Amino acid sequence: MLGIVFGAFLVAMVLGLPMAVAMGSATFIPQLIKSSFPGSMNYIIQAMIGGLNTTPILAIPLFMLSGALMTRGGISKKLFDIFAYIAGKKTAGVPCAVVVTCLFYGAISGSGPATAAAVGAMCIPILVDLGYDKVFSAAIVATAGGLGVIIPPSIPFIMYALFTNGSVGDMFKAGILPGCLIALILMFYCWYYCKRHGEDKARIAENFENLKKRGFARVFMDGFWAVLTPVIILGGIYGGFVTPTEAACVSVFYALIVCIFIYKTITVKDVPQLLKDAIASYAPICVLIGLATGFSRILVLLKATDAFQALLQSFIGSRVSLLLFVIVLLLILGMFMDVGAAVVILAPMLLPVAQSFGIGQVHLGIIMVTDLAVGFVTPPFGMNLFVAAPLGDTNVATLGKKAMPFIVCFIFALLLIAFVPAISECLL
Repeated sequence: MLGIVFGAFLVAMVLGLPMAVAMGSATFIPQLIKSSFPGSMNYIIQAMIGGLNTTPILAIPLFMLSGALMTRGGISKKLFDIFAYIAGKKTAGVPCAVVVTCLFYGAISGSGPATAAAVGAMCIPILVDLGYDKVFSAAIVATAGGLGVIIPPSIPFIMYALFTNGSVGDMFKAGILPGCLIALILMFYCWYYCKRHGEDKARIAENFENLKKRGFARVFMDGFWAVLTPVIILGGIYGGFVTPTEAACVSVFYALIVCIFIYKTITVKDVPQLLKDAIASYAPICVLIGLATGFSRILVLLKATDAFQALLQSFIGSRVSLLLFVIVLLLILGMFMDVGAAVVILAPMLLPVAQSFGIGQVHLGIIMVTDLAVGFVTPPFGMNLFVAAPLGDTNVATLGKKAMPFIVCFIFALLLIAFVPAISECLL
């Protein structure tokens, strides 16, 4: 019966059905085949409601709402100006400023596509105006946008913690150094590319002089409240002042105060529409989590974890081979599946196997989310490619080819994170 359930799930995916529909259809199959199966309709519905009836899950819509407020408030431009001023006229300074902007904006939005959209809409035209290739510019944003799900607060981290009974706070702490490492490696490639292909130094100098006329104090103060956002969110969590859910609530009120009263980039009249947009964005995730909970309970009844563990242990004999298998598996799945969907389906099955080989719960979560983040820029369905391609006035296939060196850099960082656990665990 387990084979039939997975077969139905895979067929639904191949047919292009939404992930929630694929999981929902597979969840009810055992009951249809065998009426005496303990996973009855009532059992599944209770599991779905139970999966959504948790306090930590409230952090997801709240972080999504604060990210939407910050996006409408033009926060990305204020962040970029600070980093562009610091980078000055150095080689690859402006592309590196874009990467750092994605890093900081990811600490506000918690979403890869949202980071790529907000930063790309502002940064790609600036890079093109400064003489950089438009496809290269879009590739920077598409790849660095993946940092949105790695640097905390990350929505996939919250989902991983929910489905593995882990700590959201520990996942947030563990994501800081991996996110910074990936950003550094991406910046190194930007430097190499600019060294090899050259830059329009005259335009870059002119842009820097325009920023310089404003003075660093003014540029910094304009972006101060934006930079302070991740400090308040993460500082509150790590300092023990608030839980991740409470920090999400604080971030919403902070975003409202900053954008309405300080930057004055949104008005009170805009708030109802932003609330509607946030609900529309969260609704599919809510359905996905509910169905994934029911699906995972059915898999438990079918002893899928035991079967999966026995299968892996039959041909995997070491921690290194397991890590390589997981990395390859998730790289492939990341091409076709959303990060959140892959996490909620695979995490409960992979965790017992990983722990049997001495891989910690938090470490596995960082590996999974980082690995799946590569899928944001991997053809054929990389979400960030579809976001950044029109912003760079190019097509997805061309952008995917240009992003390949960035993807290689991302995978190199992933291997370091996977085989050096201290990168993820030293802050715990």
